[in-house]
Amino acid sequence: MWAELSTSPLFMAAVALGVFGALLVLAGIAALWRTKPLRFALRALLGLLLLAIGALVGTVAIGTHGYLALTHEALAARLAVRPTGAQRFAATLRMPDGRELHYDIAGDEIYVDAHILKWKPMANVMGLHTVYELDRVAGRYRDVEQERSAARTVHALAPTRPVDLFSLRQRHAFLTALLDAEYGSASFVPVNRPAEFELRVSTTGLLLREAHPSAQR
Repeated sequence: MWAELSTSPLFMAAVALGVFGALLVLAGIAALWRTKPLRFALRALLGLLLLAIGALVGTVAIGTHGYLALTHEALAARLAVRPTGAQRFAATLRMPDGRELHYDIAGDEIYVDAHILKWKPMANVMGLHTVYELDRVAGRYRDVEQERSAARTVHALAPTRPVDLFSLRQRHAFLTALLDAEYGSASFVPVNRPAEFELRVSTTGLLLREAHPSAQR
C-alpha cells in the first residue's frame, strides 16, 4: 500500500507541505533564540498552517487510496450466481483487476452496496474526482419476517484502511469544504436460476444488469 501511495501526487504534495511547514517552524524557533519575536510569530504561524494543510491533504490521499476513479458509468465487477439449495446460492465476483471472490449466500436475492465520494469543484482542481469503493455483498429475503429472523450472510468487500474517509465525512463537518456529497448506494436482484450480471456504477449509484451471452464468454 505505502509503495503505491508514495507515488500519488496528492500524497507527495502533503509530504512537501509538511516538510516546508516543519522547516518554517524550526526557522521560527531559531528566530526566537536570536530574540526576534516578530519573525518567530510569522514563521511559526505560517509553518503551522502549512503543516495543517499538509495533514488534511495527506488524510485525503490515504483515505481515497484504493478507491476507483469514476468519470462515467463503469463496470465495477461481474457477478455470477448459481442456486445451491432452498434460499441458498453461490456467488462469484470477478473484479476488474482479475481477482475472483467466492461466497456462499443465504436468501432470495443478492445485494451489493458501495461507497461513493463526490468532490466539490475546488477539489476537482486538485485532481480529485468522484470515486467509489464496493463495500459489501449480502443475501436478502423477500419476506420481511425472514429478513428479521432467518440466517444472514454478509461479506465485506472493502479493505481495512488506516483512514476511512467515508466515515470521517459522516462525522466531521469541516470536510464539506472539499466533499460535495458522500453516500451509500445499493442494488439487488433475485436469484432463481444460474445467471451472470454486470455490476455497474455511475455518479447516481449502483446498477445490476444481466450480462449478454456474448459478454459472459
